[in-house]
Amino acid sequence: MRSFFKQILEYLYIKKRDANVERNQYTKYMHGMNRISIFLFLIALLIMLFKLVILPLIKK
Repeated sequence: MRSFFKQILEYLYIKKRDANVERNQYTKYMHGMNRISIFLFLIALLIMLFKLVILPLIKK
C-alpha cells in the first residue's frame, strides 16, 4: 500500500509516479480531479493567510 504523502507528491508533480502501477481511464480522471482540488485548497489557504495575517499587519 502506498503512503498518503507519496500520492500527494505525485499529484503535485513533485515525485515521479510508479511505472508498475496499472492505470485505467477512470483512475486518470480521479487523479486529475484530486489534483485540481488540492491546488484549489492550497490557493484558498494562501488567500486566507493573506486576509487574516498580512492585511492586518499592513493596516497598522
